[in-house]
Amino acid sequence: MTEVVQAGLWGLVAGSALLLGAAVGFGVRVPPKVIATVMAFGAGVLLSAVSFELVGEAYDQAGLAPAAVGTLAGAVLYTGGNLWLARRGARHRKRSGHRRDRAQPSEAQQGGSGAALALGALLDGVPESAVIGVSLLDGGAVSLVTVAAVFISNVPEGLSSSAGMRAAGRGKGYVFGVWGAIAAASTVSAVLGYTVVGGFSPAVIAAVTAVAAGAILAMVADTMIPEAFEDAHLAIGLVTVSGFLVSFALSHA
Repeated sequence: MTEVVQAGLWGLVAGSALLLGAAVGFGVRVPPKVIATVMAFGAGVLLSAVSFELVGEAYDQAGLAPAAVGTLAGAVLYTGGNLWLARRGARHRKRSGHRRDRAQPSEAQQGGSGAALALGALLDGVPESAVIGVSLLDGGAVSLVTVAAVFISNVPEGLSSSAGMRAAGRGKGYVFGVWGAIAAASTVSAVLGYTVVGGFSPAVIAAVTAVAAGAILAMVADTMIPEAFEDAHLAIGLVTVSGFLVSFALSHA
């Protein structure tokens, strides 16, 4: 099996977790506290992966400057895209929708919000998948810790967001169409991460890895932690640390 195919398959595996979460979130009325708890755990997993697998790797490859500049650039790019989409109805795209003041808008409430939600899901998913492909450049083997972290965090993302889509009156075709498209985009993103970035120098590869890390970190702070804090604020610290430690243990196993 070629490494390009491996990159695509691992990207698909990670992206399929969104469909798994969507199936649960759309088909089952999961209690808000459960959604928030799972979201907090996923946030902790991603925070650990960003620290030890992405920023740490970028630093080891090229030093502090590319790692720091890349991480900041990723956060700026993500935040800019997120602000643009927030004005078009995608601000609460990861919310489960049980609180009206923080629910996703329906198409009748804000025209074009359906497209904005889909673009927001793409914005959230592309950096995670790209680093899966980039991880293959280091010795020809994918980082299973990165794949596991993205998979684990994608389940609560798909679950909470799909519950919010259902609460906003969006149908099954829209919900699973969005997440199916994002799973496909995850596959393509992982392939591009391997094929495109692979031709660059180690310093550029490190910077690209750091850009993805910054985008993921900003996404966790902007979308995942707020949803978790909304309903599980008394335990969010413990749950988030638990997710962090699970990912940390995987990276050192």
